[in-house]
Amino acid sequence: MQDVETPLPAPPETRRRRRPPHRRTRRGRILRILGLLLIVGALGVGGYIWWSLWGTGFAAAAAQNDLRTEFEPRIDSRVTLEAPPPRVAKVPGDAVAIIRIPKIDVDLVVVEGTGTEALKKGPGHYADTAYPWDETGRVGIAGHRTTYGAPFWSLNELQEGDRIVLATEFGIFEYTVTRKVVTPPSGILPSGDYVLAQTNHPTLVLTTCNPRFSAAERLIVIADRVEQR
Repeated sequence: MQDVETPLPAPPETRRRRRPPHRRTRRGRILRILGLLLIVGALGVGGYIWWSLWGTGFAAAAAQNDLRTEFEPRIDSRVTLEAPPPRVAKVPGDAVAIIRIPKIDVDLVVVEGTGTEALKKGPGHYADTAYPWDETGRVGIAGHRTTYGAPFWSLNELQEGDRIVLATEFGIFEYTVTRKVVTPPSGILPSGDYVLAQTNHPTLVLTTCNPRFSAAERLIVIADRVEQR
């Protein structure tokens, strides 16, 4: 009977445990699927950020172009305070004025209303506030700070004495900034007054979110109308 030499087993520390081929294949497939999901998720997040910061700006620019083409020819440089009725009926999204703020290079059509769809077109006039041509009251205008063209991106740069102009069908009205303040989302000023409360003399208030990319607070700019000559 011949002796058959049997190799000795490997030491415990060098012995390798072999996984069945099907288990290795399954693990690789799971890792590939997870990798693809991560890539798709990253692309989705990146696409959303791009659309929020830049894509919405293209949509707003197109809307502004259409509004300006239709509204600008109707602007009257003369102040005709007697011409408009006490309250002009405006349709949400329709042009109300063109706001010009030289300090921060703003020259945009203001639309009626502050709803989601209206603000996609540009700064929006608070429907329950005064109009620029009213002899008393506060004109309220809201605007996005980071999306849809970010009309009020640099509103924080305004200082006392800076000019704001509202060009309308019933005249062109100039305002001078008197103060800038940050409030809670409620819009309650440090004095306890509501920022959109009406005034006995013609005033203007601009509102936007603060800080940028957050709605934790509201940045408020208040201005008085310059006496018309």
